[in-house]
Amino acid sequence: MMDRVNAEINRITDQFIKDQSDDGFWQYPFETGIATDCSMIILLRTLEIDDEEFIKELVERIAGKQQEDGSWKLFHDEEKGNLTATVEAYYALLYSGYRDRKDQEIQAARRFIMANGGAAEVHMFLKIMLAITGQCEWPHFPINIEVMLLPDSFPINLFDLSVYGRANIIPFLILANTNFRRRTHRSPDLSDLFQKREVRLFTEDQEEAARSVIKMIKQGIQALKYHGNLRELTLYRAEKYMLDRIEPDGTYLNYFSSTLLMIFALLARGYSNTHPVITRAVQGLKAMTCRIDGELHCQYTTATVWNTTLISYALQESGVPYSADTVQKANQYILSRQHIKYGDWVIHEPNLLPGGWGFADMNTIHPDIDDTTAALRAIRTLALEQVEYRQAWDRGVNWLISIQNNDGGWAAFEKNVDKKILNLLPIDGGKDLLIDPSTVDLTGRTLEFFGNYTHLDQHHPMVKRGIRWLLRQQNSDGSWVGRWGVYIYGTWAAVTGMVAVGVSTNHPAIQKALTWLQKIQNPDGGWGESCKSDIKNCYVPLCESTRTHTAWALDTLICAATGVTPEIEHGAAFLVDGKEKDWTKTYPKGRGMAGSFYLNYHCYEYVFPLLALAHYRNLAEGN
Repeated sequence: MMDRVNAEINRITDQFIKDQSDDGFWQYPFETGIATDCSMIILLRTLEIDDEEFIKELVERIAGKQQEDGSWKLFHDEEKGNLTATVEAYYALLYSGYRDRKDQEIQAARRFIMANGGAAEVHMFLKIMLAITGQCEWPHFPINIEVMLLPDSFPINLFDLSVYGRANIIPFLILANTNFRRRTHRSPDLSDLFQKREVRLFTEDQEEAARSVIKMIKQGIQALKYHGNLRELTLYRAEKYMLDRIEPDGTYLNYFSSTLLMIFALLARGYSNTHPVITRAVQGLKAMTCRIDGELHCQYTTATVWNTTLISYALQESGVPYSADTVQKANQYILSRQHIKYGDWVIHEPNLLPGGWGFADMNTIHPDIDDTTAALRAIRTLALEQVEYRQAWDRGVNWLISIQNNDGGWAAFEKNVDKKILNLLPIDGGKDLLIDPSTVDLTGRTLEFFGNYTHLDQHHPMVKRGIRWLLRQQNSDGSWVGRWGVYIYGTWAAVTGMVAVGVSTNHPAIQKALTWLQKIQNPDGGWGESCKSDIKNCYVPLCESTRTHTAWALDTLICAATGVTPEIEHGAAFLVDGKEKDWTKTYPKGRGMAGSFYLNYHCYEYVFPLLALAHYRNLAEGN
């Protein structure tokens, strides 16, 4: 067995060395379905940018993903096609001009759309796109843009939203409050897709549930005192917020959706199609494209920093010395991407110096906790020897400690952005979009970092609060649910984090988690979890094993074991035998927003199996 484990470790290591760029980073795709490809076509056609070869390539990728029943899916085992994805594809393909209503595939898509409620039933973001591009009237939105002027002292204000929520909602507020619409001579007519005349952003029940929050916001706006044009002042402030957060590549905070909405919001503010800010933003979105099996894909963002930090750390865990050229180049890149600018996080922690890392290559403004711990793991050994790495280490650790939430956990981006009252606002996926609460995966991974890399243990007050928070989140079956993965991921993060800081492997919570993982192991030795888990809010097996889910589960069992057990042996055998089904390699392992947005990190197929097998080897050799 050990020979096969070593062979697989060497195979993955060789692949990483081969795939590394000259500048030290790894550019594995960050794949998020067809939504960005569709939106890019709609954007280019609306701006009347005739980049035909680019559009044709996107059309080919979108068309190639269509199912036999005419629909498009978000993931392999989705019971039936996804209505939102199908309307997006239908719209983009027609707007491209390279597909016609009479085409068999387009007619099949239309039949699916009409049989499933029509375009009025799509996800909120697509409803907004349809309104912006003149395909339907603007739905009623009960919150005025003046909400942006509410002071920090008000019970609800702009900075109570997550940085991701703010990024998307600010341009949306400009668009909704100006009823901006832009059709072109190429715009298809989608009016026949709307079975109901009125398009609503939310149901009457949702609006009723939000009534008290909306009333409070309106009262706050009415109390604002300004002798000039309050509406114009707010529109100016919203525009300035976006412009102040444009990254070096021209995108707004490096997200596809926020940049897309910013472009339309700037058009609403009177910018021309060819204004330099808009031109640079489009170029930035194009620069984020990648190729997957030869096909062009518009990435939602790049995962370059995340890929590189994870891979550098995994290589070192597997025995590649930090002095090796591959690791040295990677760590130089990581060092160059540490943040030196103040982001919105400073609102909640005003005395803190910058020191975190972001997710994307061009992200210089909004760091996150996960990338910061990953970067610090990667540079740990160099920080003991070289001054510049030591300084980066100290700044990073200080930022991480200071960003712990008052409840004891860690969130994704900022501190204490967790006012549950905002979940009452009737926004699709609001719980994943509007607030940034403590999460199991971030808290677990942060504890793992402190335990294994700074030697803080369960007796340290900060760590103790983190453990206490984690224990309160455990589900009755022994699992934990993660924010950026689901149940297997959350359980891996929680258990490895607590064990690293000295929680006994005999602790009832740990034992319960291990029993749950052993119970859901597949007959082939692997593990697999369906994206349906986060829709149904309970663990749903995939009925096939994936390398990534197997690596997380296996690593969890290994961290709590004193020797190789049959379950561990069986899991390791699955990783080295290479018997997984082809479609499981591209199956999303990450969640963005439940039911609408899933993440396929292409590096996960290599990096987590490498980590798990390296830890298996240590266990088998008694280390």
